[in-house]
Amino acid sequence: MSQPYILVLYYSQNGSTKDLAYLVAQGIEDSGTGIAARIRTVPKVSSETEKVAPSIPDEGDLYATMDDLKNCVGLALGSPTHFGNMAASMKYFWDNSVTIWLAGDLQNKPASVFTSTGTMHGGQETTLTSMMTPLLHHGMVIVGIPYSEPALNTTSQGGSPYGASHVSGAKHDHIMSADEKTLAIAQGQRLAKIAKALQAL
Repeated sequence: MSQPYILVLYYSQNGSTKDLAYLVAQGIEDSGTGIAARIRTVPKVSSETEKVAPSIPDEGDLYATMDDLKNCVGLALGSPTHFGNMAASMKYFWDNSVTIWLAGDLQNKPASVFTSTGTMHGGQETTLTSMMTPLLHHGMVIVGIPYSEPALNTTSQGGSPYGASHVSGAKHDHIMSADEKTLAIAQGQRLAKIAKALQAL
């Protein structure tokens, strides 16, 4: 039997959301649950409809498949904020998950969300809550970050009870704060522990 894994699925244009994805994955791997992190991304949606992206990217993380999604024991979903919502490329991926929805493949599996924005009030919380919507339709169990995490009370940048986040700056050159990193790792750990508990039911 293969090792159970949590799918860390992200889309990133400038690297900030990818950095968060790897911190969430670190939390999963360090959770002591024996659950692995499988990191995947999605291709960019092109306005040039005659172009087709290769099925394997030239560099970076592999593109997620529906099998990656179907067979996971949990999900961490990340996207940069685009006008207070997830990026079109991530939305397109979920728009094509109807077969998995019909089969109920994600029902009762835990899921969490994370995001990055260029500014402090650039729509982090609306993006996080909007990313939860398709997950709820799939019957997933939403996992946030509780206030028992001290960094949630001390952060002056990203991080919320809805999920980990990072304020990257208008030029995407802000270094991730210690609190932002701590909360992303804690989110991965909590997600893995809940996935392990749900597996036992």
